[in-house]
Amino acid sequence: QVQLVESGGGLVRPGGSLRLSCAASGFTFSSYAMSWYRQAPGKERELVARIGSPSISTTYADSVKGRFTISRDNAKNTVYLQMNSLKSEDTAVYYCNVKRWSLDYWGQGTQVTVSS
Repeated sequence: QVQLVESGGGLVRPGGSLRLSCAASGFTFSSYAMSWYRQAPGKERELVARIGSPSISTTYADSVKGRFTISRDNAKNTVYLQMNSLKSEDTAVYYCNVKRWSLDYWGQGTQVTVSS
């Protein structure tokens, strides 16, 4: 079965940095685009970043452009999200996602809290 396991979340002060990881298994990782979404309490889940394979194709939400970087290591079946210059509004649960044959698969999520 498809499995996505996020890690790397935690508490960080405004202006700080964090790197999230998503370990994937159960499918041919290198054949699929991977995405990061986030959801804050009371808000809809939103796309943060997406990366294709090969990784020349990347997209970012306007709110994170210039601060976040998505990358992948196909040999390790892992996708990353480097988050810099974090703001309080970045506080959310971050989810890893892959779409296969029009069906979305999600990890359990990792909490990111930006607070002083």
